[in-house]
Amino acid sequence: GKHEFPFSFQLPQEPLVTSFTGKYGSIQYYVKAILERPAAPDQSVQTELQVISHIDVNSPALLTPVLRSQEKMVGCWFFTSGPVSLSAKIERKGYCNGEAIPIYAEIENCSSRLIVPKAAIFQTQTYLASGKTKTFRQMVANVRGNHIASGSTDTWNGKTLKIPPVSPSILDCCIIRVEYSLAVYIHIPGAKKLMIEMPLVIGTIPCIGFSSRNSSITSQFSMDMSWLALTMPEHPEAPPNYADVVSEEEFSRHVPAYPPPIDCEEQLCCPVFAYIQEFRFQPPPLYSEV
Repeated sequence: GKHEFPFSFQLPQEPLVTSFTGKYGSIQYYVKAILERPAAPDQSVQTELQVISHIDVNSPALLTPVLRSQEKMVGCWFFTSGPVSLSAKIERKGYCNGEAIPIYAEIENCSSRLIVPKAAIFQTQTYLASGKTKTFRQMVANVRGNHIASGSTDTWNGKTLKIPPVSPSILDCCIIRVEYSLAVYIHIPGAKKLMIEMPLVIGTIPCIGFSSRNSSITSQFSMDMSWLALTMPEHPEAPPNYADVVSEEEFSRHVPAYPPPIDCEEQLCCPVFAYIQEFRFQPPPLYSEV
């Protein structure tokens, strides 16, 4: 008949390396079941088990910003056209899948060529076996900036580069390492590109500093705006009367009591400014009308 036997296993206490399948090697875990039969060959089945070794990007080492800068002289020997300088910065070293990395960069083109700034995320797989090392590097995401003419500068104020679904970083395995880096580089026609690389760690536990920072900003904003409710009365006061602002003597001096009738033909010949003065001290509308 049909029989079912539930089995359970406790994973080892020491950290297990994250499951990974690369170009020249892999890290895989299996659950294997064996059926021993007398006078018959054993039967076995196995199922792959996915293991994830969590990396918390909230650790202080992964929350520190990374800054790099470099300069390159374009040309060779005596035919140099000028330097190209690049400086880039990211807010922290650790990120998770699906996050967008804001990139801050400053590019100055003092050469005579048209340059193009770019940024990319590179994955580097390192395999170690029998005293030998083999490396495989690939680009997993990239973004491109605008052309920069000769004598011009450009600034990236948080240009975003989204992280695609990739394997987390593997840093503590003795046979396979998976590392990431963010490269900001400049394509220069007729010369080698100017590149700076900043290390990245792809983790599994996302950063919570952004949400807490948002809540603190919101509370600070509400606290700063509390004065507005204290200073605004429920029923605003009416504006002062016209008589309190302009005396009768001043009003009579600027506005005649009975202005003489003016013919239309004469009005067209006189300057318009002469009649604008009459409305200079006209009273404002009543508060009840407003």
